[in-house]
Amino acid sequence: MSNILENVDQRTQLAGHNRMELLLFRLNGRQRFGINVFKVREVIKAPPLSRLPKANAIVRGIAHIRGKTIPIIDLSLATTGRPTPVDDGSSVIVSEYNRSVQGFLVSQVDRIINLNWRDVLPPPPGASHNTYVTAVAKVDDELVQIIDVEKILAQLNPQGVDSLDQTVPQRQPSDYHVLVVDDSAVARGQIRRTLEKLGVGITLANDGEQGLQLLQAWADDPGSPFERLLMVISDIEMPRMDGYALTNAIRQDARLSHLYVLLHTSLSGMFNEELARRIGASDFLTKFHPAELAERVAKRLDEVMTAV
Repeated sequence: MSNILENVDQRTQLAGHNRMELLLFRLNGRQRFGINVFKVREVIKAPPLSRLPKANAIVRGIAHIRGKTIPIIDLSLATTGRPTPVDDGSSVIVSEYNRSVQGFLVSQVDRIINLNWRDVLPPPPGASHNTYVTAVAKVDDELVQIIDVEKILAQLNPQGVDSLDQTVPQRQPSDYHVLVVDDSAVARGQIRRTLEKLGVGITLANDGEQGLQLLQAWADDPGSPFERLLMVISDIEMPRMDGYALTNAIRQDARLSHLYVLLHTSLSGMFNEELARRIGASDFLTKFHPAELAERVAKRLDEVMTAV
């Protein structure tokens, strides 16, 4: 635990100032892509792969790494339909998303860079809804594309989330409202479906900056949902303003400082939970289990209704 706290101390300033570290890599071609270093466990030379019968096509096989068997997902195959050659130059990025460990097969790993989230922007207007790019950042005079990994992982079990949704109990409608802040369209849809069953009003925002602007406007508008705002559910990784910076901005604004903030993120582990607490979040939950999210929201709803 002491090592975790030491790491949190080192990273709190980075997170609190809207900064992140991005691991750059290439698929098939010169275009560079990025993934948050927080999600990366290690990068290794592509190991021998064992095929799985009836596995999704984007899973090139399984590999035995550090005593564990993990699926290896071909990012190029998932996003462009072109497979990545497994040769001496290819690598696997071992990462943890949504409480699961998987490897991403890439053709080449470049380097790690430090960025301000304000320099990370949403995809250009008019980009296809089918794109797997959740954000872009300018690095060395070229645009690095940040992949929507949640959308790719949703391909592996397209019916899984819908079946989990059935475990969320239906509740009677209430006057309470929830602001959901997430840059992933897949994640926003998952959260919205869960909250609809709880009978609360929902407003969706695409990033922390948009979420903060909404909250500030609501605070000055007597006709807004502000007085009935149950909570803010925010992702952490978002262009322009991340969830840590959003939480910090909420705590620094006297009109907003009382708000309940749940950081709901694909960043797993005790390290990120402790960091969220240091930043000022009210609660932390790893994506995505609808029943667990519903339980947290329902508990908060019961607390607020009992206090009235």
